[in-house]
Formats: sequence, C-alpha cells, structure tokens
Amino acid sequence: MKTYKLTAFERTGKLLLEETFTAPDDKEAQSIGRKLLEENELLHQTHRLGSPEGKLLLFHP
Repeated sequence: MKTYKLTAFERTGKLLLEETFTAPDDKEAQSIGRKLLEENELLHQTHRLGSPEGKLLLFHP
C-alpha cells in the first residue's frame, strides 16, 4: 500500500481539505480522491492529489 495526499484550496489559498490515505495503486488512489472531493463538495475547487513518487494524479487549478 502507498500513501497519497489530497489537498483542496480556495482561490485565496485557504486550505479546505487535507487528507492522507493509502491505496494499492495510482488508479485506486484517483478513485478514492475523486470520491473524497465529491463527498466534501470540493470537486470544482482548486485541488491536487499527489503520489508518494511526487506525481500529480488529480489536479484542478
């Protein structure tokens, strides 16, 4: 299992969500990240999901 970090921000830079979770691979992590964003109604806010290797798996400016 790998550890991934999801963050969401307002345009002002205010942190709205910071979530760390584990997933077996990048594809599953993307699915979990989208679900967390949807549950918190943050899908259209600025957000990013980073992998342990530093890859951006989800990004919305």
